[in-house]
Amino acid sequence: MRKLLLTALLITASATAQDWMATDYESVDVAPGFYLLIGTDGKMAGGNVALMVGDEYVVLIDDGFTPLGEALLAEIEGLADGRGPDFIINTHAHGDHTGANQYLAEDGALIVAHDNLRKRMADDPEQNTGPGALPVITFSENVTFFVNGIEAFVFHVHAAHTDGDAAIEFKGTDVIATGDLLFNGLFPFIDIDSGGSVPGYVAAMQQLVEMGDEDTLYIAGHGPVASLEDLERDLAMLIDAEERVAAMVEAGMSADEIVAANPLSIYHDDYNWGFITTERMTRTLIRSLTSTD
Repeated sequence: MRKLLLTALLITASATAQDWMATDYESVDVAPGFYLLIGTDGKMAGGNVALMVGDEYVVLIDDGFTPLGEALLAEIEGLADGRGPDFIINTHAHGDHTGANQYLAEDGALIVAHDNLRKRMADDPEQNTGPGALPVITFSENVTFFVNGIEAFVFHVHAAHTDGDAAIEFKGTDVIATGDLLFNGLFPFIDIDSGGSVPGYVAAMQQLVEMGDEDTLYIAGHGPVASLEDLERDLAMLIDAEERVAAMVEAGMSADEIVAANPLSIYHDDYNWGFITTERMTRTLIRSLTSTD
């Protein structure tokens, strides 16, 4: 189940989009008024999409791949009595989480994100496809929405998955939307080239742990909805994985020697997947530990 949403990244380079990309969305109930939207038939629609529906406002967290904007809007309208999203909160700049921005903005949604996210999208012609593609409201540290009787606290974490990450705590509920600060049961993608870092990612996960309790439901960026126990498990894995690689770095081993020694083999069966393989996770940790930047 934990790898179901990521089958797109296991295909060969010659495969067509029809083989792996969803054509429609389905919803999973998370809590009253909260939904997880995923591709149908086990196919990929992008990163996870979270939806909050209330009498006053419809709030969307991320919005998947570009070609599925129409299907996403139809699913939202089906859950919100014909209404589309009033606000979209982008958790980071990757296209599997921002692809339908322009389509939904043209339907009337206001897009909100961190300053660095807008800058990265503005500088990327593949994402800066029109006025609606970019956030129209940005923040440097945090912003709060008072919607549907709930305080939605949107907060920035520094240098974690990217340099423009945000997570959302819906205060008074048991729901936190993490974006890609959590890959539930998978090796995480830590995008160092986009300002992310392993120490920042660990710190972000620790912050999310401290915010939760045994009743908290974390809507991950990829994978199923997580519990505090799931988050603690993945955090412990990442800390231990870094320590295993660090010991070899300190012993003077080269990157190729470390990969050959396979220090993360203990986690391979549970955490390896098509995009962040055990080798790629190992090399990310090596790069983090040896970088002079």
